Amino acid sequence: MSETQNQPKTPLALRFRGFLPVVVDVETAGFNAKTDALLEISAVIINMDEQGLLYPEDPVSFNVEPFEGANIETAALEFTGIDPFNPLRNAKSERDVLTEMFRPIRKSIKAHGCNRAILVGHNATFDHSFMFAAAERAEIKRNPFHPFSTFDTATLAALAYGHTVLSRACQLAGISFDNNSAHSAEYDTMKTAELFCGIVNSWKEMGGWTTDNEDIA
Repeated sequence: MSETQNQPKTPLALRFRGFLPVVVDVETAGFNAKTDALLEISAVIINMDEQGLLYPEDPVSFNVEPFEGANIETAALEFTGIDPFNPLRNAKSERDVLTEMFRPIRKSIKAHGCNRAILVGHNATFDHSFMFAAAERAEIKRNPFHPFSTFDTATLAALAYGHTVLSRACQLAGISFDNNSAHSAEYDTMKTAELFCGIVNSWKEMGGWTTDNEDIA
């Protein structure tokens, strides 16, 4: 069921056929969404200005407690530098994190007259699978995201810049990227959001999308 019914649709809703783009990045303790711990998650809602150009809102970011029985791969922790059991992380349960994260997303869906959120990610199926696995474990019934569709900036960057690695794609797009800050969910989410907005806005400025194209049938 859609989040909104018979509400006026803003240009953002019309631009993406009723979907609200939300950039999501996760840091995890492995590659298996069903068995490995979710450790960090960050989300950035995408908005649109009066000229029809996209821009990222402020991020919401959380440290996540490993769920009971979660597998934690040492190699993954060495890669991210995360200590899952450091009390200074102030980590919250998956249920508390997703409940808090989904709240502003639902509010934005309603404000724009959208039907659902759609996850934007760099290699988006990875982030999508971990978020949905966590929501299933937490028994969250009203997940605002589309259950299988995503927008993938790795694919978009390959088209626009001939490169799929986030850091290099950002550099080619003229977006600063600090490799020392990478592999933090919040940092990677913000850079992915900048990349997504930059590619979509460039397409608009080249005449690839105008209000004449608005159609959400």
